[in-house]
Amino acid sequence: MQYTIKSPTKLNASISLPASKSTSNRALIIYALSGGHIMPHNLSDCDDTEVIINAIRYMPEVIDIKAAGTAMRFMTAYLSVMRGTHVITGTERMKHRPIRVLVDALRSLGADIEYVEEEGYPPLRITGRKLTGGTLEIAGNVSSQYISALLMIGPVLEDGLELKLTGDIISRPYIDLTLWMMREFGADAEWSAGDTISVKPQPYKNREYIIENDWSGASYWYEMVALSKDRDATVRLSGLMDGSKQGDSVVKYIFSLLGVKTIFESKESGRLQVVTLKKSGRCVPRLEYDFVNSPDLAQTFVVACCMMGKPFHFRGLSTLKIKETDRIEAMKTEMRKLGYVLTDHNGCELVWDGTRCEPSDDQTIDTYEDHRMALSFAPACMKQPIVINNPQVVTKSYPRFWDDLRTAGFTVEVGSEK
Repeated sequence: MQYTIKSPTKLNASISLPASKSTSNRALIIYALSGGHIMPHNLSDCDDTEVIINAIRYMPEVIDIKAAGTAMRFMTAYLSVMRGTHVITGTERMKHRPIRVLVDALRSLGADIEYVEEEGYPPLRITGRKLTGGTLEIAGNVSSQYISALLMIGPVLEDGLELKLTGDIISRPYIDLTLWMMREFGADAEWSAGDTISVKPQPYKNREYIIENDWSGASYWYEMVALSKDRDATVRLSGLMDGSKQGDSVVKYIFSLLGVKTIFESKESGRLQVVTLKKSGRCVPRLEYDFVNSPDLAQTFVVACCMMGKPFHFRGLSTLKIKETDRIEAMKTEMRKLGYVLTDHNGCELVWDGTRCEPSDDQTIDTYEDHRMALSFAPACMKQPIVINNPQVVTKSYPRFWDDLRTAGFTVEVGSEK
């Protein structure tokens, strides 16, 4: 299947964003570790969250988390401390996404984990049991999901957990989000030094919890406002917080550099609000940014900057190569179809210096089984009609995206891949 997306002349929309996938997935693991009596409210309806719900609800012998990397990491740690033996597996791509760092860390805490097929990769056979815990070292530049997975089981370890992060620490806001949510559920978890986190053996308390909507999902509406030819373009997004703990809430600052202003409905921080996006008329000529703390936003800004004619130099992208696809190579390939020549450096930087090439005869965007490819390229229709293959990949994080586009006045035509 493919979709052809065309933009409206005027952009004026009110959108109810999906609930935050990052927050939902953490809340579910903590809920399960707390005894599981009060299910968190406003959970994301995306694929990644659904597989965790099904896994903790039914605990089957074989748990298929499909393409959900977060679920693979979080559930691996969770199953290590839950009684019973389970095999956790996923898609073919998931079977080629590394997990050795997390498995080694859990084994050092006493976990019983075996590789079912290839060493260092899923599927895994996990026999859960009570773990002692203690002191553990892990590289700070690995996926923050490994670190969050370890932290969340800390309160149920007999001696708690002292986690020392060595070297550079990337995606720190995601670690801070995890610690904040753990404390919301009664855990004693905090940075005890610049590179060390201490989690006391203090059980979680089950409580009512409401999930904030998704700042990552908001980023695509920011992109549409930035790219819109309508000077009065306005988008209202519900269920967000000023002062949000979500790392991708930094999107409001980065897009302020590309001419989009963010207006909260009130000055009261820490409560769900309606956010209004409008054009500010002020835009930098070139964008340099380090995405080490918010790598999931990188694709959005690559497309936005190219379509706006704004050269860029983006750093901190090392984790993009092990996401749903190699996002660095995918962005270079798909942007070239539209006539933009990107270069990469050291596997962690993307640069566009303004170099153009002849656009491809076939400009159909391939999505590589990666939701963020479809989500980030769709707003490019503000400049030209965009054709996207396999558009249903958005169900991984934003299932209603195409419906929301139609609600906002976009034309989304269904066709078949050639």
